[in-house]
Amino acid sequence: MNLMNDIFEADSEIADLILKELKRQEEGIELIPSENYTYRAVLQAVGSVFTNKYSEGYPKKRYYGGNEVVDEVEQIAIDRAKQLFGAEHVNVQPYSGSPANQAVYFALLNLKDKYLGFNLTSGGHLTHGSHVNFSGKNYTCVSYDVDPKTEMLDMDNVRKLAIQEKPKMIISGLTAYPRAIDFKAFQEICEEVNAYQLADISHIAGLVAGGAHMSPVPYADVVTTTTHKSLRGPRGAIIMCKTEDRLHDLYHPTSKKNLAQLIDSAVFPGLQGGPHDHVTAAKAITFKEAMKPEFKEYAQQIVKNAKALADELMALDIKLVSNGTDNHLILIDLRPDGLTGEGKLIQNALDAAGITTNKNTVPYEPSTPFNPSGIRLGTPAITSRGMKESEMKVIASGIARVIKSKGDKSVSAKVHEEILELTKEFPLYPGLSILK
Repeated sequence: MNLMNDIFEADSEIADLILKELKRQEEGIELIPSENYTYRAVLQAVGSVFTNKYSEGYPKKRYYGGNEVVDEVEQIAIDRAKQLFGAEHVNVQPYSGSPANQAVYFALLNLKDKYLGFNLTSGGHLTHGSHVNFSGKNYTCVSYDVDPKTEMLDMDNVRKLAIQEKPKMIISGLTAYPRAIDFKAFQEICEEVNAYQLADISHIAGLVAGGAHMSPVPYADVVTTTTHKSLRGPRGAIIMCKTEDRLHDLYHPTSKKNLAQLIDSAVFPGLQGGPHDHVTAAKAITFKEAMKPEFKEYAQQIVKNAKALADELMALDIKLVSNGTDNHLILIDLRPDGLTGEGKLIQNALDAAGITTNKNTVPYEPSTPFNPSGIRLGTPAITSRGMKESEMKVIASGIARVIKSKGDKSVSAKVHEEILELTKEFPLYPGLSILK
């Protein structure tokens, strides 16, 4: 059965756009660090008959009938996630990363409660306290930052801020921070000031699962992650946590729920209705794939590629925030090339060259998030296509030339020709390639 045939019959306009997007992905170098190419089996699961079902509640505790099979799928997903990450408790129902983080706030904090979050312009996420997000509007965020000289986290400074502010929760995690995070050090600070640690590993979950980055699970009270990005699964999220609440008597003395129950009730019925069962099935497949030996090699290669790409860029006189990377992510600082506030210009020029990136703020950004001074890169997607260190040289050369030309269209066109030749050697889904 070819579902694309049915799409063409039902809506040829949308079918054409699907093929157009496949062509764009096949012919381009995807470097947005939050994007990846998922498994064929995941694509098929998301398009499966489980999309027809409603399953409010949890396994064996549903509000709808006909959930015998769904219960099996969700329990398998839970058990596999627990095994993969070594977690005590897992909720696999969150629709995506931001709703997962919102559920943790909802479970552990009251409105206007104080917490520490990573500054958005220095590497944190919108849900880590941005004033335009629920996390900044409904709660009181005190932001910690990177050191202005090293552009890295200084845990002594985080500790001093925590002692001074006495937050109820401290968020560890990243969305544009290219260095390793010490979750153990964060937890020690949390225990010193009686705060929960929420570790958001949405970007690095695949690295954690593959042993290429420290895991927060043995330390943090709660861990959230998306299931796409470096984990290569469907768009969705999970929440992992300890079963018992070490701060129960201090912050929830009248509640009879343990930490796991607080999280579960925050997800449903607190914030969501029926889970997306087709996505749950795809999550289960993803966790099984991530337990294979090949996935560990894949996670290690993501980091190797990132380091190789970073080294090549620096050798070509491109300034990187913190002068390198420990994970999958690289942040280019455009200011030394006279491109302050020109991240959008370079993003568009790279797009024209067949290299997809995103404009991004740099630490202590002098411009705005709409016109920032950085470009964010990541290596999960190109690693999924089988690219290795040698390909990083070609990619770095193209990026550097586009930047040094300040977005000259003729340079982008020349680089695009090289990228087209490179991508032909790495079909996105072998056997389904539309490139002949």
